[in-house]
Amino acid sequence: MALLICALTVPGFGDMGSGKAQSCSDIRQFYNGKGFSLNGVPQSEISGEHLRICPQGYTCCTSVMEDSLSNLSRTEMEGLIRDAGRALQASLNGQYKVFDGYLLELLNRSEDVLQQSYPPALGSLYTQNTRVFSDLYTELRRYYRGSNVNIEEALNEFWARLLERMFKGANGRYLIGDDYLECVSKQSETLRPFGDTPRDLKLKVTRTFVAARSFVQGLVISGEVVRKVSQVPLSPECMRAIMKMTYCPHCRGVATARPCANYCANVLKGCLANQADLDTEWRNLADAMLQVSNRFEGVSSVDVVFLSLPTHISEAITTMMDNIDTFNNKVFQACGNPREGGTSSTGLEEVKRRGKVTVEDSPTSGARLEKLVSDVSRRLRDMQPYWVSLPSTLCSDRVATRAQADKCWNGMARARYLPEVMGDGLASQINNPEVEIDITKPDMTIRQQIMQLKIMTNRLKNAFNGNDVDFQDTSDDVSGSGSGMCTDEKCPRGPRLMAPSTDRPKVYAYPPENKKVVKASADYNLPSIALYLLSLVMLLLRR
Repeated sequence: MALLICALTVPGFGDMGSGKAQSCSDIRQFYNGKGFSLNGVPQSEISGEHLRICPQGYTCCTSVMEDSLSNLSRTEMEGLIRDAGRALQASLNGQYKVFDGYLLELLNRSEDVLQQSYPPALGSLYTQNTRVFSDLYTELRRYYRGSNVNIEEALNEFWARLLERMFKGANGRYLIGDDYLECVSKQSETLRPFGDTPRDLKLKVTRTFVAARSFVQGLVISGEVVRKVSQVPLSPECMRAIMKMTYCPHCRGVATARPCANYCANVLKGCLANQADLDTEWRNLADAMLQVSNRFEGVSSVDVVFLSLPTHISEAITTMMDNIDTFNNKVFQACGNPREGGTSSTGLEEVKRRGKVTVEDSPTSGARLEKLVSDVSRRLRDMQPYWVSLPSTLCSDRVATRAQADKCWNGMARARYLPEVMGDGLASQINNPEVEIDITKPDMTIRQQIMQLKIMTNRLKNAFNGNDVDFQDTSDDVSGSGSGMCTDEKCPRGPRLMAPSTDRPKVYAYPPENKKVVKASADYNLPSIALYLLSLVMLLLRR
């Protein structure tokens, strides 16, 4: 009698209304089109008790098919995330290349102007000391590229060497040794043979180069963060949710049903919860870069400072030549008269005959720089909501419209999706109905990138205030080529990306394991209850 009742209550195979099993021809074609073999794929619907992700109704999917489609859904979603990241990274890389190329072009133009305008006016004073000037530009380029160069020391060294050459040139009839030159150098600190130019130039050059270097490094770091975060694999819980949303409709025979909009939002907000936690520091970095970009305008803009270097240096040389007799007398009083024995001619006499150095300015640089800064600033503002808007971006092309709200796929059937949409970030996913997630265990790769953003933001704030900080390498690998970025998963080896490390990484404390937030935690107590009942039954049977 019991067997008869069970047989009568079990639903018929296939469609309950018609009593006829539905054909699986559509999913067979779909499954084969995805590159999978049709071996073992049923011709008509079968009972779905074996399914572990999709609803266990009548289905055309076997366990093997469910596993294959689950892996496929994960691969496809991770590919979409990487593609979105590559698009943003390519944009940042493009901005970096344009801005970096322009700044290097300014330096090259500045040096070219110096090399063309100085020989006619300075004669042998320049031609015999070209290394002094070229070394200055070399050090400026090295500093800009992130080398461990102290820009103030580089400028001090330039003025010291220039003073040495000019003093020797003005006193050619004397034998001047290193000890005497050291005394001259000490006297120059109070006598200031070049006037106020070294001090004024140091302030302008330091502030401008610090801002320029930090700004381009900000573009590099932001691109690296996007690359690394976009490669973070999806969790197993997320893979189940993606499969349930993407391919379970095919297994249920409703392949045309698109996911409900709020359903897709909850799935991807859960899957990308750690990524959304980048939002605050990502916005802070963009704001800091926008602040620094303001340093590129006005009288202290990079084009004005870079291109005016030859003019300022020539003014300093002119100042010393005009006051060389006074300077010599005071040096001789402090250091003593040097021994005679050199040549009678002096290089400065030749310079005085030739006249002052005239340097032509470039009037078109300002407009070009203004456009570059405007383009970069617009892109920085556009990218600010990237991490919190990524779920909606990925859902936009796959979800049902509002008109289809009653006929969309809600994870179980073609019907309206009732749960509310979760907030952004890991902490907001505690009640996410679609993705099981432990909010007490953040992804450490993403936490490291959050720290990189914080450190870079601090560097930019220092740069905005005119404070220089040495670059230190904190990256866990060497990525990128000369541009500092790469868009492929495997980056070629190249110059080390110089990233800042001025703060100690935070250590995130985790609560005890028994506070893990997981749904249906009561199920874990079922084995112990069953053992207790079994023991009770055995005791009763013995009695």
